[in-house]
Amino acid sequence: MDDLDLDKLRTPLAMPSYPEGFRSGFACFVGRPNVGKSTLMNALVGEKVAITSTRPQTTRRTVRGIVHRDDAQLIVVDTPGLHKPRTLLGERLDSLVRSTLVEVDVIGFCIPADEPIGRGDTYIARELAAQRQTPVVALVTKTDRAGRAAVSEQLVAVERLGEWADIVPVSAQSGFQVDTAADVLCGHLPEGPPLYPGGDLTDEPEEMLVAELIREASLEGVRDELPHSIAVVVEEMLPREDSRDDREMVDIYASLYVERPSQKAIVIGAKGARLREVGSVARRHIEALLGTKVYLDLRVRVAKDWQRDPKQLRRLGFDQQT
Repeated sequence: MDDLDLDKLRTPLAMPSYPEGFRSGFACFVGRPNVGKSTLMNALVGEKVAITSTRPQTTRRTVRGIVHRDDAQLIVVDTPGLHKPRTLLGERLDSLVRSTLVEVDVIGFCIPADEPIGRGDTYIARELAAQRQTPVVALVTKTDRAGRAAVSEQLVAVERLGEWADIVPVSAQSGFQVDTAADVLCGHLPEGPPLYPGGDLTDEPEEMLVAELIREASLEGVRDELPHSIAVVVEEMLPREDSRDDREMVDIYASLYVERPSQKAIVIGAKGARLREVGSVARRHIEALLGTKVYLDLRVRVAKDWQRDPKQLRRLGFDQQT
């Protein structure tokens, strides 16, 4: 898990020119788990840079997606959902979110339109009230899943929840007001030059993106408690030396770590059927990401109680400094 130091990323690029009044800076999305933060970031960027799933707490790392506009450059930092930690991993994810809040220029508080305001939303609203130096935009997500009357009621409920710089209803799935959300977030950025080259959509290393795509494929169709126990590490990723010029190939060797032998059996499935399906789905997405054919070798390993073991967390990339 990388150390999020946004100050190191604020060094302006050596650009020949940029329009007067150009804005650039960082926004982070916060909210309880599974409220559409990653999906909205992908919609804003225009490409898939963060994995999504119907499973809560899918995001475990800060993923930065870069939105390029003629008048602004918005770097969206997608964070894990704020929740009451039950493991050492959960504590580190919670710490990661809190450290991010004090470093960005604007905060997007995501609340779904199709669910009533709950204790988790109220808890996060209280936390955000302490961020007096940073504007908070309430983003009412998933409006495509609620009728017009339900969305209107939710907007009223969100307005009562706290003091917000703006409130924007949005749907990443249908595209409703995605551009408006970008306008509002960019309006809270400071003036300044671009921080990333024009073609960059994320600053995540390819190995990290590949590991996340494998984990995304592994999350679907498993038991409710299992997703939190799956971690993926890319052990090796290199171009195949004997590839033909017209058929480049990248060899990827990755390990899926679970906490118990019984979980290993679930991930592998009967006669390896489920692991083959995970590999097939992941390979398609990885080939789209890399633009080349991929040989994907997946192994499932047991790292007992890794979510609670500091040594195991470090080995799997979840360092103390997050």
